[in-house]
Amino acid sequence: MPIYEYRCPKGHVFEVLQRMDASQPEVCEVCGAGPVERVLHPVAIHFKGTGFYATDYGRGSRRQAKESSSDSGGESKSGSSKESGKPSGDS
Repeated sequence: MPIYEYRCPKGHVFEVLQRMDASQPEVCEVCGAGPVERVLHPVAIHFKGTGFYATDYGRGSRRQAKESSSDSGGESKSGSSKESGKPSGDS
């Protein structure tokens, strides 16, 4: 059976162990004020596995592809200066 958390209008928070199909309590267990409302909490989510972020652990093939593309980009720049007829700066 799950434990549900309730809050009364005066701010008291209390827990009740009850069945899922049972009706919620109508008054606070601490002070007797009502009506009470169920407190909802966010669910923790853990993304596991590869492919969720670019900085994931794992395969180095992406890093190698980035390095090789940046290396080829540098070579094309030096090659274009030779084609234009301008000196490369090695005078």
